[in-house]
Amino acid sequence: MKNKPSILFIEPRADNLNIFSRYNLPRLGTIILATIMRDKGYDARVYFIHEKELEKMDTQCDIAAISTITATAPQAYRIADYFKRLGKTVIMGGPHVTFLPEEALEHADYVNLGEGEESLPLLVRAIEEKTPLRDVPNLAFIQNGEMVCTEKKPFSAPLDTLPFPDFSLLDYGKQNRIRSRVLKRIIPIQTSRGCPYDCTFCSVTGMFGKRYRYRSTESVLAELERYNPKNDKIFFYDDNFAANKKRTKELLRAMIDRGFKFKWSTQVRSDVAKDTELLELMYQAGCRILYIGFESVDPVALEAMKKSQTAEEIRNAIKIIHKYGIFIHGMFIFGFDTDTKPSMRSTIRFAIKEGIDSAQFMILTPLPGSDFYHEIKNSGRIFSTDWNSFDAHHVCFKPKNITVHQLQLMQIEAHTRFYSPWNVFLKLFRNNMGAFIIGVYAHKINQQWQKMERYYLEALEAVSRKIGKHEEASAE
Repeated sequence: MKNKPSILFIEPRADNLNIFSRYNLPRLGTIILATIMRDKGYDARVYFIHEKELEKMDTQCDIAAISTITATAPQAYRIADYFKRLGKTVIMGGPHVTFLPEEALEHADYVNLGEGEESLPLLVRAIEEKTPLRDVPNLAFIQNGEMVCTEKKPFSAPLDTLPFPDFSLLDYGKQNRIRSRVLKRIIPIQTSRGCPYDCTFCSVTGMFGKRYRYRSTESVLAELERYNPKNDKIFFYDDNFAANKKRTKELLRAMIDRGFKFKWSTQVRSDVAKDTELLELMYQAGCRILYIGFESVDPVALEAMKKSQTAEEIRNAIKIIHKYGIFIHGMFIFGFDTDTKPSMRSTIRFAIKEGIDSAQFMILTPLPGSDFYHEIKNSGRIFSTDWNSFDAHHVCFKPKNITVHQLQLMQIEAHTRFYSPWNVFLKLFRNNMGAFIIGVYAHKINQQWQKMERYYLEALEAVSRKIGKHEEASAE
């Protein structure tokens, strides 16, 4: 009997330096796919590496399956080229190549479009048995010099049918141990997919759809049973953990009844604060950190991005969530067409004044698959063709009311002010040790980033003089 082909799953590790650089948390999709293929009898391994480490890794395989987001696409393409030179079959997947398959096929033999849990096994079997590729859904490939895209078929199986990710397929202990007061692994667990909202800057609905799908409570509890709260912390990987509040409460009550002692974190919208029963259950079940996309406090910007919230609602949410003893990591975005220096500085002052524990101020990024990408591309406002810069920390399009250099400086100013020595010291004075530790680290990262990117900042200033703003208007 012929041996099944061996598959090497690779996810490039990003270059960028930011507050989360120390959290080497691979996306779950890659590990779940590897687990599926392993369970089907294939030799599957996972590497979460930088391309510089290629020479040190075991590259023996028949198929290289490479996943990428936009910011790691150039590196992923170089890794694909490397394996092509070795004579391997290369499959690419992930959000970036799903929306730009023609670009990816310059480096890969096949591109899996969208979710791959059903289509990847069919593709590998077609390669193995040399059967027609057109019978494989969600696939792009080149035939007779033309790109062929097969039938688009959404992933329809219940999420409970997916296996639990087997982290032993990668060196998870070494790659995902963070330095904190208590050394623990961060275990990602996904309980749902999709998002019922449709923010203009987000590509989640383009990748997973607006239909909110979730696992059964028993399935999530069974996965939690695999881990040890003494060694592991949980990060619920959902794009919006509380999108269906009734279902979320059911899960939380079951976690409490089961007596789990995990400390965990997750992403939610600020509207969780409108349901105090939900917050009480979250804390009792072990929630200690919430990552919340506040985005802005400017009402015009919030309306433009289809974010149905107000500055007053954000302020109330912060107060209420803090009453339940939950740490808030606030995320803000600069660069909307309505943004000016005064409006962005208002957001910075708000974040400091309202006592958010930690914060990220990101630059609006036109990610392929988002409404914003199509809008900006069609209007000719994208000036950078380097996907590395599409990481929410570099400016890659022409803003409307300020120059590209001014927008970058506003992001630097935001982190400099929020993580100033005085503000960081106040966290310690108020006995907020977690925020103090993160603040010290973030202050250092901000200084390092400016030092590392000084040539980029000089180049960006030159670009600003050349291209100006999208529409000339007073920025001061």
